[in-house]
Amino acid sequence: MKKNKTFHKKKVFVVFLGCFVILAGLIGRLVYLMAFRSDYYYEKAEDLHERERDIKAARGEILDARGNVLAANKTVCTVSVIHSQIKEPEKVIQVLSRELEMEEETVRKRVEKVSSIERIKTNVEKETGEAIRKYELDGVKVDEDYKRYYPMGDLASKVLGFTGGDNQGIIGLEVEYDEVLKGEAGQILTTTDARGVEIDEMGESRKDPREGYDLQISLDANIQEYVEQAAGKVMEEKEAERVSILLMNPQNGEILAMVNVPEFDLNDPFTLNNGQDTDGLSEEEKQDLLNQMWRNPCLNDTYEPGSTFKIITMSAGLEEGVVNKNDQFQCPGFIVVEDRRIHCAKRTGHGAETFVQGAQNSCNPVFISVGLRLGIDRYYDYFRQFGLMNLTGIDLPGEAGTIMHKKENMGLVELATVAFGQSFQITPIQLAATVSSLINGGVRVTPHLGVNVQQEDGSYITELNYPKGERILSEETSKTVREILETVVSEGSGKNAYIEGYRIGGKTATSQTLPRSANRYISSFLGFAPADAPQVLGLCIIHNPQGIYYGGTIAAPVIRDIFANVLPYLGIEKTPSSEKEETVDNS
Repeated sequence: MKKNKTFHKKKVFVVFLGCFVILAGLIGRLVYLMAFRSDYYYEKAEDLHERERDIKAARGEILDARGNVLAANKTVCTVSVIHSQIKEPEKVIQVLSRELEMEEETVRKRVEKVSSIERIKTNVEKETGEAIRKYELDGVKVDEDYKRYYPMGDLASKVLGFTGGDNQGIIGLEVEYDEVLKGEAGQILTTTDARGVEIDEMGESRKDPREGYDLQISLDANIQEYVEQAAGKVMEEKEAERVSILLMNPQNGEILAMVNVPEFDLNDPFTLNNGQDTDGLSEEEKQDLLNQMWRNPCLNDTYEPGSTFKIITMSAGLEEGVVNKNDQFQCPGFIVVEDRRIHCAKRTGHGAETFVQGAQNSCNPVFISVGLRLGIDRYYDYFRQFGLMNLTGIDLPGEAGTIMHKKENMGLVELATVAFGQSFQITPIQLAATVSSLINGGVRVTPHLGVNVQQEDGSYITELNYPKGERILSEETSKTVREILETVVSEGSGKNAYIEGYRIGGKTATSQTLPRSANRYISSFLGFAPADAPQVLGLCIIHNPQGIYYGGTIAAPVIRDIFANVLPYLGIEKTPSSEKEETVDNS
């Protein structure tokens, strides 16, 4: 019996001790939470009774070279509901479905969804938002928002790009400079009770948004519009698939115009620009068509440049000393390289000609001979030296790289075809940037659109800087290249680009796409002015023109007409000395 009492006392003691330990632990935990974690749990408690609604920041504008607004903002509204505050759900559903022109079932699902806040529709016209606000429906919030608006419609659509429903950039400059343009969202903070109902007397606290910075670019809306008209005209006349035209300053890489027709409506970017009916297509097929429409062929696509690339072969040959202006060549209409007979565009041949005459005639055997004199190793070295194996670094997304033979896979036949611009592919922007660098005195330029970043009132300006290029060609060789290309326009295949009173240099090209049997051609012309001190370089590329397809016949006149209007607009005047010189050249 005594033994049982002792055991019972021990049992009680153990239980008491256990309770004491648990109580001590709880007290210790409470002290810890109150002393060391009180701020954390206070914030958590506040979060349970606070509701945030974002206020979108006004996106910065995009301005052209003369300050014209290319991308702006339009005030719209976002309509949302707070489930716990709705007192008349059926009325809310009826009003919102009617005013927002939405299916009643869609609105019902969102109104009845139990969530802290549910967005019904964004980008609602301001007038519609005001009409909804007048109903004074409990639980319905109408907040001001911003929608991107493009005052000039489809102008430079593939350059500017557009934004999505969240006001973030999707393509073009809008995505490239998104961090500059987007600003910082604000917030509206309201306090609620345990049921989630807003406490009126607590009011709202507000953190104002910070507007995005404005971006000024080098593209000139007037030049862009004129060039788009010129591109559209030749596209219609030649029933071409598409036309791309680049205009840039070869001295600093600033892009004055970048045209890709057909363009698309920036204010309606999800509607195809060719009127194609998308009914019956899958979402994936529709998206593929949109992606194609949004592409910027000037930098997203590659092509065989054809004879415009002879400028690169010319520059390398002259710099290396394997050819000079007076070297003599013989063109029987073809040249045999290993076991391959490669024809000249003129099958009957040009006969005896100097190197300059070979350039004027765009003679394939002449430039193949220069390429063979350089040899695979040296030619490939110049290819790299001129920057053709790197991206240009243009401030637009999705730039494609050069598609070139690997050096170890390059034989004499491949060298021969590359020398006159075939069997490899580059982007138009790469060709324009490289030739700009070869004619501006020999310094590599970075093509770009962004010039500066500024606040809305223009008080804060940050100049955008681009890498200073390395010298890739001597000034002497650059001068010789300009002189030869000037004679191509004054006396040779580029004569349709001639403008009286201006010194124009340039090179024609007509290349055949693969498969060669399809008889599809790319006609192009690259020109620059003034030839002695280039300030504007233009490149026109016409894809699959019908009928006559020679670059000198259909592409050179496009650049001529553009230069005839753009050069005076830029203040580049005709000079008496150039008129005299051109008269001699054409005698």
